Amino acid sequence: MTPEEFRKHAHELVEWMADYMENVEDYPVKSQVAPGEIFNRIPGEAPLQPEPFDSFLKDFKEVIMPGITHWQHPDFYAYFPANTSPPSVLAEMLTSTLGSQCMIWETSPAAAELEEKMMIWLRDLIALPSEFEGVIQDSASTATLAAILSAREKTTGFTVNNDGIASAGTLRVYCSGQTHSSVEKAVKISGIGRKNLVKIPVRDDFSLDPVLLKEAILLDKSKGYIPCCVIATIGTTGTAAVDPIRSIGEICHELGIWLHVDGAMAGTALILPEFQWMLDGREYVDSFVFNPHKWMFTNFDCTAYFVRDASTLIKTFELLPEYLKTRTRGIVNDYRDWGVPLGRRFRALKLWSVIRSYGIEGLREKIRSHISFACNLADMIKSEPDFEMLAPVSISVVCFRFAPTGFSEEQMNALNEKLNHQLNDSGKMYLTHTSLNGKYTLRMVTAQTNVTMEHVKRAWELLKDTARSLE
Repeated sequence: MTPEEFRKHAHELVEWMADYMENVEDYPVKSQVAPGEIFNRIPGEAPLQPEPFDSFLKDFKEVIMPGITHWQHPDFYAYFPANTSPPSVLAEMLTSTLGSQCMIWETSPAAAELEEKMMIWLRDLIALPSEFEGVIQDSASTATLAAILSAREKTTGFTVNNDGIASAGTLRVYCSGQTHSSVEKAVKISGIGRKNLVKIPVRDDFSLDPVLLKEAILLDKSKGYIPCCVIATIGTTGTAAVDPIRSIGEICHELGIWLHVDGAMAGTALILPEFQWMLDGREYVDSFVFNPHKWMFTNFDCTAYFVRDASTLIKTFELLPEYLKTRTRGIVNDYRDWGVPLGRRFRALKLWSVIRSYGIEGLREKIRSHISFACNLADMIKSEPDFEMLAPVSISVVCFRFAPTGFSEEQMNALNEKLNHQLNDSGKMYLTHTSLNGKYTLRMVTAQTNVTMEHVKRAWELLKDTARSLE
């Protein structure tokens, strides 16, 4: 592709991108294709000869777009937000054009130093103590793995990396039954083993019970097990429950256990002074993660991972082959030593663009509005006698179900599952579910970048009408 052709097609794509952002509501929220439909429309073999970019763009629109679920649609209420925004997209275009490999300071000094500064901005914005240092990871799953590996090494005196997990004794990790599945995956990968992940029962509000946590830890110690790490969550995946960080932290401090806090989605709410209560007990936290690529309008991937003692993180991951030795080592941050991958993207640029474009007050205004939408939705649900709330609303996640009289629990579960699928198949809204105390629970997350209260009201009317038509 020549520079002239690139200019032509780049302008075409920018026009398409702007139209998409402006008209995303015209698409069905959830893709309507059947399994295998896209696969079967793609040729079985790669082309032998070059094809024009126009041909690629035509197939993108006709073959790919029907199979896209539109996470940027304001009626996307499923899973969690994966928000983007115009300033983030524009910065990502610059990142892609530069094509920088940001593994160490030498390979792009601006990338390393901007990342360091952005982590200071975020640390101060969410009011973490000043001794915390941060690094951008690709996802909360990777950050959680980094935390568990760091805890493993600190607990064992950094012997496992050298001698293997068999030298460590039986390590134990603790979390609640509501904790994200990435914790279980990380425990598997770390060599600690799934059977050594202890899931602590939750209280009525679905937060971890610290009394039962301490009992489980002391019982394990009496059996000769080695408590290694506790994972607390602010904003659990299912219900957005907030674990009591102070109570958990005091236990970890007393017993010498690493405390990692997962704030993947809800952590963004810490930019609001009125939500700082979620991280009460921050002085006991060893590591913390949240995702600007979920609720801070910065497109995937961009995870902010903070650690109180960066030297422990670096010692866990660093290796220094001859080809990576530089004259600046020890003077600057070489972020390839701060996590699993060697290769690193220039993620800080889009974060810088977003924060500057919205400003702190602009970000706060958006987050507050999303939380207010959830509270208003909860009030509307409570006002209907044939619906019931199934969990408290802490941020922007609302858990409820259709509960007409005369149905058994089994019938109610089947009815709500049918309702969920019928709504999603309509293409008019998209929501997902969880299970709470054996009840099929509908989840609506009112945190998409451009969602308004009018969108939420229309979705609620559609939901009510559809539910009652099923009854």
